[in-house]
Amino acid sequence: MLQSRALAAGEEDMEPDQNQERQQAHALLDMLPDEKLAAVRSLLQVMVEPLSRSLASAPVEEDEITSETAAALQRARASLARGEGIPHEEILREFGLNK
Repeated sequence: MLQSRALAAGEEDMEPDQNQERQQAHALLDMLPDEKLAAVRSLLQVMVEPLSRSLASAPVEEDEITSETAAALQRARASLARGEGIPHEEILREFGLNK
């Protein structure tokens, strides 16, 4: 019983410390120059979102583009430049996604 009271008291003590930490963090954000705000926001976002965090820490994979792939990409880009692409609406119809 004494131990659970001590734990409860310890938990109560931790909450004000966390609130104080948050208040200090908010105060530091308020003092931050505008040009650094975006960098801090991005860092916080990565820290909060598990997917962003894992993507940010994932190794970069660089696949080698073969000559065949490079030629296919060049043909596709040329086709798009000539206006031969498939309209978005047509793709939606093809997959039954049109409204």
